[in-house]
Amino acid sequence: MEELLTILKEAKPDVDFSIENKLVDNSIFDSFDIVQLVMQLNEAFDIEIGAEEIIPENFNSADSIWQMIQRLQ
Repeated sequence: MEELLTILKEAKPDVDFSIENKLVDNSIFDSFDIVQLVMQLNEAFDIEIGAEEIIPENFNSADSIWQMIQRLQ
C-alpha cells in the first residue's frame, strides 16, 4: 500500500489520499491521469489492468485501487 500511496502522491501531491474517496467522481483524476496511473501500476506491481477494470469504482479511492491490485496479483 505504501508504494501505491507514493505513486498517487507523485501524480497528485495536493490530494489527501487517506480520506478522498471520489477521485474519479469529483474529477480529481481525469482519463489521462487514469491511463498514466494504469501504466505505472502495471509496472510497479507486475499486473495487467485490462480495459474491463478501468471503471470509476476501481479508481475512486486509494483503497479501491489497492483492492483491485490485490485481486489482480
